[in-house]
Amino acid sequence: MPRLSPEQRVAWLRLIRSENVGPRTFRDLVNHFGGAQAALDAVPDLARRGGRAIRVASVAEAEDELAACERRGARVVALGEPDYPALLASIEGAPPLITIAGAAEALNRPTVGIVGARNASSSGRT
Repeated sequence: MPRLSPEQRVAWLRLIRSENVGPRTFRDLVNHFGGAQAALDAVPDLARRGGRAIRVASVAEAEDELAACERRGARVVALGEPDYPALLASIEGAPPLITIAGAAEALNRPTVGIVGARNASSSGRT
C-alpha cells in the first residue's frame, strides 16, 4: 500500500477515534464502504438504524492530534504503509494506525517484550 494522502490520514484517524470503532470495526467499515471517508459518511446513518447516535471524531480533532504528534517529533503510520512494523501487521486485529517517535526501522528488528498485569491472577503469576 502506498502512503496515505494527508486527507486519507485525517479520515483514518477520525474513523478510529470515533465512538465504538475499534480495529476490527474499522477494517469492516473500510472494506465494506471502500475507504475511511466513505465509512465516515455512512456511520451516522448506520448508528441511527441501530437506534443510537455515535460520536464521530471531527476533522479539527484529527488535525490537532496530528499536529501534536508532529510537534513532539512523532508521526502517525497506517497499517500497510512501509514504516508499519511487519510483525504487528501480521496479528489479527492489528491497530489501523500507530504513532511512531524515533527510528521506525527499529520496530522491525528482533525485540523482547514483557507483558504484565497490575492485578495478576494466581494462575497468571504461576
